[in-house]
Amino acid sequence: MSSVELDLRRLEPGEAPRPTQLEPVRAADAVVVRGPVPALSAVLATLLKAGRTAEVPVAWEPGADKSSVALGRALGIGTGGPRDLTLVRDDHGGVLLHHGRIEAAGGGRRSLSRRVGLQAHHDDIRVADGEVTRIDVRPDWTAVDTIGVTVMTLPLRPTRHTSGRALQVASDPARVLRDGVPYPRPVNRWTWYADDRVRWRLQP
Repeated sequence: MSSVELDLRRLEPGEAPRPTQLEPVRAADAVVVRGPVPALSAVLATLLKAGRTAEVPVAWEPGADKSSVALGRALGIGTGGPRDLTLVRDDHGGVLLHHGRIEAAGGGRRSLSRRVGLQAHHDDIRVADGEVTRIDVRPDWTAVDTIGVTVMTLPLRPTRHTSGRALQVASDPARVLRDGVPYPRPVNRWTWYADDRVRWRLQP
């Protein structure tokens, strides 16, 4: 068996692995990845493109950052046996494991002062229609094929929470973050969905 070990612990916040670092993953029979959430997301996205998520077990040694610790706890890293888990993906080839966000293009430290016009549906529920501050998306690891969506219309105002399988957004130019990594360009359309046809295998 060809096992690949990737040490990606030196990734900076908001940084994804380089394609050259991920090349060995495509032909691997098993993968061990060390590092933050974007490292694991990138490995799974590589396996997804190769059509191999269900057959290649992935072991993860989380980083010490807050997001990695939280996801490691949610996935039960270090406990139990191998298991097949939901794969939350988007229509731009990415994978979401912990936290996605859609906000006004420009983002940055002043992101709460910016708003973006959009319409969003979570399954058959229209969760936004107009200007919002941001939309947050999180895979629900306590359920099957489920994502939780939170819509913030204005800072310090009540937010709207929904649960379902797919979020579809049409918007003015918006910034998207996948597990803390910004998508390289503004988008006008975006979909996140828990794919009930695909699983990935966690080796805890």
